[in-house]
Amino acid sequence: MVSYSKKYSPLRQSDSVDYKDIDLLRKFITDQGKILSRRSTGLTAKQQKKLTKSIKKARILSLLPFLNKD
Repeated sequence: MVSYSKKYSPLRQSDSVDYKDIDLLRKFITDQGKILSRRSTGLTAKQQKKLTKSIKKARILSLLPFLNKD
């Protein structure tokens, strides 16, 4: 019998994801600038959608890069 531990979300339900909070958003993107999947972040579906929209909005406003070229 395999027991799976429940993954807890790194964000609380009361926390709001804002496009201006760049330090928080950088935790959820890779070195290349890709958005991490829900499986690897441990967020709920609703939180992941808000996070994705916030990251995309921050990219359009040039707060985050689309690509990290090194």
